[in-house]
Amino acid sequence: MKKYIFLFSIVLLVPVASMAQDLADALRYSNISAAGTARAGAMGNAFGALGGDFTSASINPAGLGLYRSSEFTITPVSMNTSVESKYYGTSREDSDYKFALNNISYVNTISMAGTNEAGIVSMSLGIGYNRIKDFNSYGIIQGFDVNGSYLDYFADRANRGIWSDYYEKLAWKTDVLLYDENNDEYWSDLQDAEYKQSQRKTISKSGSIDEYSIVASFNFNHKLYLGISWGINDLYYSESSRLYENDDNNNIPYFNNMEFNSNLNTWGTGHNFKFGAIYKPINEVRLGVSIHTPTWYRLQDDFSTSMNTSITYADGSETYDESSPYNEYDYRLQTPLRATFSGAFVIGKVGLLSADYELVNYSNAKLRDGGDGYDFYSENTDIGEAYKTSGNLRLGGELVASKNFRLRGGFEYHGSAFESTAFNASQKNADANLLVYSGGIGYYAGKFFADLTYRYSTITEYDALYPTPHLEAYPIPEMASLKSVKNDVLFTLGFRF
Repeated sequence: MKKYIFLFSIVLLVPVASMAQDLADALRYSNISAAGTARAGAMGNAFGALGGDFTSASINPAGLGLYRSSEFTITPVSMNTSVESKYYGTSREDSDYKFALNNISYVNTISMAGTNEAGIVSMSLGIGYNRIKDFNSYGIIQGFDVNGSYLDYFADRANRGIWSDYYEKLAWKTDVLLYDENNDEYWSDLQDAEYKQSQRKTISKSGSIDEYSIVASFNFNHKLYLGISWGINDLYYSESSRLYENDDNNNIPYFNNMEFNSNLNTWGTGHNFKFGAIYKPINEVRLGVSIHTPTWYRLQDDFSTSMNTSITYADGSETYDESSPYNEYDYRLQTPLRATFSGAFVIGKVGLLSADYELVNYSNAKLRDGGDGYDFYSENTDIGEAYKTSGNLRLGGELVASKNFRLRGGFEYHGSAFESTAFNASQKNADANLLVYSGGIGYYAGKFFADLTYRYSTITEYDALYPTPHLEAYPIPEMASLKSVKNDVLFTLGFRF
């Protein structure tokens, strides 16, 4: 069971061990959040019952039925993500800046009833996209006098008869994975010297999931709103990591340093459907419910690794540099179904309050149809045991400050997808909840409006720098603490006509 202690530390740092798709990939592409315009972002994206904003296309498509006119919006975003790590008592922090387009949309509202506001009053047709996941981040983890090495993982696999062109063979060719004929086992100089080297790992991630939506929504008597959307998701994820181990104390014979690099790129498309309803029992109250089908993805990975080392022998030093083959693999992913229950209270012309509660059972994510016929039975079994049903809460409010200005605030709580215990081990990431605080201002002048929003997101997670060896002879890797803080500034320009 030792290997399972590490199983949940692969989500951030270890890209696709041995080119295998696993529970980390399933969570990475299933764990999304509603996003879109600056107005919605300022109000915690709590638009499941509120409507009147294209962000509704990614939450409750019935919300487009509350449009009274046609509208065009565009939302650029400036993002800064910083990652603070703590590992063997050493803290490191780094950050990354990005600019992107968070939303662009057009909604056409067609009056159906003329002067008679009975039956179907209007129909709204919308097309556009919202960015529902951003992967961009950069982090550095460093520790000194560590207990353990990535080479333990290679030696462990080699001793169990596992040889990969992407791991063990690189270590063998660069002379850091050694073989003892007398004891018939693989080992490393670091293990023999009882470690105490330094480790440093850098992880760079980029990419996003953009959801392109085609939406139809109907307004019945200004009481009931029904909507349906077809979402086409464009997914791209890139991760490169560099793990460097160095004999700072000069106490490991022969070994000077090693560097292991890995590169993963994933891309593909998926589609889903959303169905929603909003009902107004009285004019001040709105109640909403929506169901999102799974997103069915067809994905492709490409993966490669490289390794370089420096060794000092009795007759001088030598450096080695080896690279793996380039590997491509295609497969399917089915994300979990999602359900959202919403409520909003409109306080006359003073303002409004809104709330969404979303349920997602991450254990229902499934990997399917590997390009070589693989059925992912073991990986899906692990997903079922590792993950749980998570609740996501979104709260928002808006105050009408004057004829032209609106003040907004919001809060989001996204619960961890991890079970508290799984595979007979406690999981630190069971408490890895994402918190988002937001605020903004809106300006309205006739058929033109502009919204400005600031969002602060924070989450603390735990991960190891490399996988845990299977055998008890090797130490369990220390887990690094990673606090990610994201600062987003969104700006929406909108036109009504």
